Amino acid sequence: MYLGLDLGTSGVKAMLIDGDQKIIGSANGGLDVSRPHPGWSEQEPSHWIRATEEAVAGLRATHPKELAAVRGIGLSGQMHGATLLDADDKVLRPCILWNDTRSYHEAAALDADPRFRALTGNIVFPGFTAPKLAWVAKHEPDVFAKVRWVLLPKDYLRLWLTGEHISEMSDSAGTSWLDTGKRKWSSELLAATDLDEKQMPTLVEGTDAAGKLRGELASNWGISGDVVVAGGAGDNAASACGMGTVSHGAAFVSLGTSGVLFAANGSYLPKPESAVHAFCHALPNTWHQMGVILSATDALNWHSSVTGKSAADLTGELGDTLKAPSSVTFLPYLSGERTPHNDATIRGAFIGLGHESGRAVLTQAVLEGVSFAIRDNLEALRSAGTDIARVTAIGGGSRSRYWLASIATALGVPVDLPADGDFGAAFGAARLGLIAATGADPVAVCSTPETAGTIEPVTALTGAYEDAYKRYRALYPAIKPLSAH
Repeated sequence: MYLGLDLGTSGVKAMLIDGDQKIIGSANGGLDVSRPHPGWSEQEPSHWIRATEEAVAGLRATHPKELAAVRGIGLSGQMHGATLLDADDKVLRPCILWNDTRSYHEAAALDADPRFRALTGNIVFPGFTAPKLAWVAKHEPDVFAKVRWVLLPKDYLRLWLTGEHISEMSDSAGTSWLDTGKRKWSSELLAATDLDEKQMPTLVEGTDAAGKLRGELASNWGISGDVVVAGGAGDNAASACGMGTVSHGAAFVSLGTSGVLFAANGSYLPKPESAVHAFCHALPNTWHQMGVILSATDALNWHSSVTGKSAADLTGELGDTLKAPSSVTFLPYLSGERTPHNDATIRGAFIGLGHESGRAVLTQAVLEGVSFAIRDNLEALRSAGTDIARVTAIGGGSRSRYWLASIATALGVPVDLPADGDFGAAFGAARLGLIAATGADPVAVCSTPETAGTIEPVTALTGAYEDAYKRYRALYPAIKPLSAH
């Protein structure tokens, strides 16, 4: 048996698979986000351990024999989080998360140093790890002075699991300290934030063994024998492993808290000025590009909280037949935006409201706004040399057929639905655990799931969607001066 642990923003998911990659069971532990100030987003690392214990306890309650047979564990996690430890591995402050935008001044200052884009292949975004350390150095110097280790969230989990300070390429590519083409830490970029390589974890590939499960934990979980912990992956690369998106030309769209358009690449293709991320993949000698929007299902969840209706009820009111966009446009910039704007201070808006704009019209606009933001990502990927012929949909938002039809029509490409099963980050992490424990061929293990169905673009609405997308595109420069603060 092989265990995948996915440390997300809202919870930890634990998934068991067998040697044939059949899903045996899964369980979850919940997490909350602390937002003590506007633009801040934090979590206590101790909560990750509690949530992991909850998830594993759920598996042990339902599948004790299978859990006892685990031989490999793979890790996936939310990227970019700054987890700061002292010399005794004690946490110095709450982890600053991926969707925290407080360090936008520091990010702009680092991004103005041409070495960062040249070596990392990426803009220094406020959500990345390096500017967060620059912020801590400026605003919390006593904390910064004690920093012995900087770990990403899943790698803090690894430290608890194994006692090892190790990370891997795909997650580390989102720190702004990795030489992404050479797949190694850049001492030059670390020095630019008053850090050095001694404060960074050792780097391995995502398919490599990266420690063994501590005997105490194995005993607590009812496991006997050695358990290898794989390098693992950042959440999007792990999802790609779960989806089989590991070969050049394969792509997926993820409708989770954030939205991602992800394309696998056989070579390193940076174009930082497009705000496309060019990162290492979890498999050796592979890379990937992705566009990221900060609020996908988060936008619908916000709308749900305001209207007092569940997300399922809201999308259910629209039915399954795609409608032409109304005069209402929604900009989903609730916590700033990454691709293509790299703007931490922009905020969302409804434009074009009238007396006739009821709840269903606003819901439709929210879904379309996210679809158009993903279209922005597609245009950015195209400018960076990657065209996409079709995408596979994953994430909670992919349960809405209406939303998928909207995305297919906005992108102008078919959207495939995987056959029943969970092929997300926890499954991808379990696959990496299997590879690390058995030495199996990574590409063979990371196969593509069967397609259950395909949602084609609604060609009768192509013109209406193009017109609505042009309106959407015109609104960012119009509202930007009003969002500055």
